[in-house]
Amino acid sequence: MGGVPSVASNGNDHREHQGVDPLLAQSVVDSLNDEPYYPAGTTDVIPPPSMDIDYESGHVPAGATPARHVLATAPTIPTQMMSDADTPIARQAAAAIEALSGVTPLPRPPKTRVLVVANQKGGVGKTTTSVNLAAALAQAGAQVLVVDLDPQGNASTALGVEHHSEVPSIYDVLLERYTMDEVVQAVPDVANLFCAPATIDLAGAEIELVSMVARESRLNKALAAYHGTMDYIFIDCPPSLGLLTVNAMVAGMEVLIPIQCEYYALEGLSQLLRNIELVRGHLNPHLHVSTILLTMYDSRTRLSTQVAEEVRTHFPNEVLASAVPRSVRVSEAPSYGQTVMTHDPVSTGAMAYRDAAREIAERGAAGMTGGVAPGFGADIDFAEHVQTANRETVNGATR
Repeated sequence: MGGVPSVASNGNDHREHQGVDPLLAQSVVDSLNDEPYYPAGTTDVIPPPSMDIDYESGHVPAGATPARHVLATAPTIPTQMMSDADTPIARQAAAAIEALSGVTPLPRPPKTRVLVVANQKGGVGKTTTSVNLAAALAQAGAQVLVVDLDPQGNASTALGVEHHSEVPSIYDVLLERYTMDEVVQAVPDVANLFCAPATIDLAGAEIELVSMVARESRLNKALAAYHGTMDYIFIDCPPSLGLLTVNAMVAGMEVLIPIQCEYYALEGLSQLLRNIELVRGHLNPHLHVSTILLTMYDSRTRLSTQVAEEVRTHFPNEVLASAVPRSVRVSEAPSYGQTVMTHDPVSTGAMAYRDAAREIAERGAAGMTGGVAPGFGADIDFAEHVQTANRETVNGATR
């Protein structure tokens, strides 16, 4: 390719173009390890090329591999898809610039929204979704509380709050040893964000609560004081359908279900919906599934696409348009005691969660959180249908 600027072989002597934000440039390089993120509404998804392509601008961030020439067999992109203002890359860059320049305020709900983040399948992104959505909403001006109801305490770790055995925790609240005001801590890195931490003591709470009066509604009673003072309350549930999860469902009004775009994540969906219906029928008639978020989406695999299409087809009103891609930055953020929203605000994962938070806020402001009410049994039947259909798909692909 004629006209490609020469680059020093050691990669250190590079040209800096005026107007290029170094943080944005570095983030673009770092995000090459992530699944590409296409903001909500993207339709012209361009598959990534199978080889390295020259940087036409000649800008090479520090530490980057020197650019290589495009091979003669490199795939060509149609001219109509190369609009400067309307391509996935352009939209991703615009979202990154917006993240760096400041978060746009989101509409606040007319009353406190209590969202139960539940899925008995482990590893689908419940904790990651809870803390990152909470951080995104708090950065946009909302008052947000995260209740860590998982004995592993991963949400507390990600938010950077203390949760060792000497710290008063949600376990003490359930046993009525402390009030919520005495255990809630402010998150150090995000204003307007608070956390009720969990400790390992919570692992024994299910056994201790069995013989207690009103065991299913203890969390609901404790959270009553925060209705009206918080815009959002996220309850991060353990990967089970035990008494802790039941307490969360009695305390909440909406269920947010993260679904990993893989077959195993659909295995227990019908059982989760049945449990939600049981709680709805006997303990909390206001409970409903309002939001489904697709996580760990990999557009390069047919299975992810099929799972996403099935779920969107049968839950059109609940599934968010934004799907969270696999992201290295999202995975490494908790090791720094942070959410990805503060660890790397322009990463693909952060932008995906920011889009999801915007959808959740706008749905709440528009009153579109009614969720699954009539025909709930049909949705349970659908979950079993999806499970069977995907089993046949996977088996057929492996033959």
